[in-house]
Amino acid sequence: MKKKVLSAILSVAMVAALLVGCTTKSPVKEDEKDAEKKDSYKVGVTIQSLENDYWAGVFGEVEKMLKDKGWDYTIVDCKDNSATQISQIENFITAGCDLIMVHPSDPDAVEDVCKQALDAGVKVMCWDDKMENTTANWVLDNTELGITIAKPAADFINEHYSADNKAEVCVIGYPQTPILLERENGILEGLKGAEGKYEVVAQIEGLEANDAQTNVETVLQAHPNCKVFVTIGAGSDIGANQALLTKYNGNIPEDCGIFSGDATEQQMRAIKSGKEASNTTVGFEGSNTRTAKACVGMYEKILNGDDFSGEKHNIFRPFVVINADNVDEYLADYDKK
Repeated sequence: MKKKVLSAILSVAMVAALLVGCTTKSPVKEDEKDAEKKDSYKVGVTIQSLENDYWAGVFGEVEKMLKDKGWDYTIVDCKDNSATQISQIENFITAGCDLIMVHPSDPDAVEDVCKQALDAGVKVMCWDDKMENTTANWVLDNTELGITIAKPAADFINEHYSADNKAEVCVIGYPQTPILLERENGILEGLKGAEGKYEVVAQIEGLEANDAQTNVETVLQAHPNCKVFVTIGAGSDIGANQALLTKYNGNIPEDCGIFSGDATEQQMRAIKSGKEASNTTVGFEGSNTRTAKACVGMYEKILNGDDFSGEKHNIFRPFVVINADNVDEYLADYDKK
């Protein structure tokens, strides 16, 4: 009898041990847990437009980096349409993304759907806008950026023009987007460094190169002596440069120049040539590769649980002014490929 009881006890103990083995995970070291998490990351990215030279260049590099990491990712644009972007974010939530990065067409329009993502346990990163319903915002001080873009333009005007021979200036912006309106207003402020030596004869739109070229050609018809163009970004720089190359048959006058933001490879190669209108551009990390690396670094910090609460919620990006003196340093990133 005692043997039967002992046998029964041992049987129960064995079953219990098996059950515990089925339901309890063995201890995992912290670095092993991190590796498991990183292998399973799923990222959804929605941006305004892949037709924009800056965005296309940066996210071509981001895609390469995510592919190298073995992450599951989707990168789409919304054609600057908020309804489309909301639908894209909803799809990312349904797909079980670990992180959603949004470059908002309209930040107010996507606040609610980004809150839905947070409520579903998805981390949310905003590029460019100080949104509320995000894990972290990766932003620029756009007023200061505009001032920084305009300072070399003001120096150029002071060098080539005077109160008796004022520069005719065209400012190219995109006021539909709040942050770009801030940037444009910063440009207007920064130009005051050449007070009394210039006149803004036109303020036009030009986010993409083709639109900017067409609009600059119209300005040049109305103001044939307009030679200084100060722009918010890559598309407007590239478009204006082409319009000016056409106007001057490839012989850009010394008192003609374009001053811009973004610092894409095409902009920097135009600066390096010394034969085009592009004069100075302001980048944020310096090249598409450097910006992509910094962006993916933000993904890693957010996914690893870094603290972005309170004042840490808005992460401000740095500026770098790129001209003929230092352009080779940043073009080297492209020449290595």
